[in-house]
Amino acid sequence: MNRLSLPLRLIARLALLVAIFAHTAEAAGTVEHTLSNGLRIIVKPDHRAPVVVSLLWYKVGSVDEVNGATGVAHVLEHMMFKGTRNLGAGEFSKLIAAAGGRDNAFTSKDYTGYFQTLHKSQLGLAFKLEADRMANLVLTPEEFAKEIRVVMEERRWRTDDRPRATLYERLMATAFLAHPYRNPIIGWMSDLQNMRPEDAHAFYEQWYAPNNAILVVVGDVTPDEVFAMAREHFGAIQPRALPVRKPQDEPPQRGLRRLSVKAAAELPYVVMAFRAPKLADPEKDWEPYALEMLANILDGNAASRLPHVLVRTERLANSASASYDGVGRGPGVFYLDGVPAAGRSVAELEQALRRELRRIADEGVAENELRRVKAQAVASYVYQRDSMFFQARQIGAMEIAGLPHTTLDLQLEKLKQVTPAQVQDVARRYFGDDELTVAYLDPQPLSGRRDFRPPAGLRHVE
Repeated sequence: MNRLSLPLRLIARLALLVAIFAHTAEAAGTVEHTLSNGLRIIVKPDHRAPVVVSLLWYKVGSVDEVNGATGVAHVLEHMMFKGTRNLGAGEFSKLIAAAGGRDNAFTSKDYTGYFQTLHKSQLGLAFKLEADRMANLVLTPEEFAKEIRVVMEERRWRTDDRPRATLYERLMATAFLAHPYRNPIIGWMSDLQNMRPEDAHAFYEQWYAPNNAILVVVGDVTPDEVFAMAREHFGAIQPRALPVRKPQDEPPQRGLRRLSVKAAAELPYVVMAFRAPKLADPEKDWEPYALEMLANILDGNAASRLPHVLVRTERLANSASASYDGVGRGPGVFYLDGVPAAGRSVAELEQALRRELRRIADEGVAENELRRVKAQAVASYVYQRDSMFFQARQIGAMEIAGLPHTTLDLQLEKLKQVTPAQVQDVARRYFGDDELTVAYLDPQPLSGRRDFRPPAGLRHVE
């Protein structure tokens, strides 16, 4: 995920809010069924409009790649639109559009997802098309050669030509030594240049199976009709023996890591990554909830501490942010970042960010401040849940991370129980130099920098 551009940074924040701020009625409103081939189906009826969202999740992402083939999960996502034994290249999306719907896909560290939003009468079409490419994908050398060029251009546009994205990529490669979170989702350019159709086909054969997928449906439907329809279209697809997922534990960090990246940019920038626990047991854990509250106290809204103190009061920074990435298959990370104001340095801003963390560690937070932050975060979630797509994302992301979506009500209660003492405790515990990686962007002259032009066929990398 590229957390350094604002929309995607908000996705990082939303990932844990999605896990936390859910209402009991929503978890209770889902019904689940598993086909004999292992495909899990989760249905959440929402009868406000005659619309349905179908989101097919595969539990495979860049974390499952091997050295020399980074980026293959995302490349395969592109190739899933390039034809099957029954459909030609591009026909999937044309059929969805002709039915009045829209479709797209996304790849992340932990998963790959394919979704359609349609009139409820067209859900069978979405299932038919998804089942076809789950079982019958065709990867021709000609289509692969065209699409790999699109992906390489996408990498140039998303990362190589964007200094903060470049900095973040190098930050992750430094913060993680062993865990595959160190590799970019879009892949290293040398791997893309040397990738072959056989690499994508092998990845497809390994992971694209019904017993490695979750089908989430939200909309104006009944569970029984969805289950029957899914059985009709997906039921004949045979399960596969999945590769053994070996532990890929990151060794303990043994000291501060620093890096500086030179790139064509207008302004300097600093980003700090602290190793932090992730949400693993919704019932027993308390630290992830406290860390999310800490992130919101620092940067939950325009009146939060970092924008209020560093940007508006001290005028030390043009921007200053905090976020916590605590839901996923890999390690958790807490981020601080910012752009120094004119005449101020990244080193000064780094110290100011550290100072605001120390202030919470030393002085704590007031009960009324914590109460206000909780209310604001809940209000933000309630607004977002009006979207059927958001609800489908919420359910699937939780399940892929190994966190049952049926614990959402429990998580809400756990979050409500976070105390000022717990926020102060995590601020004291997880922000020492031994858990920290710091990256500075050293801006270089802009001459010769390419214009930002998104490549045709751009899809969603998180």
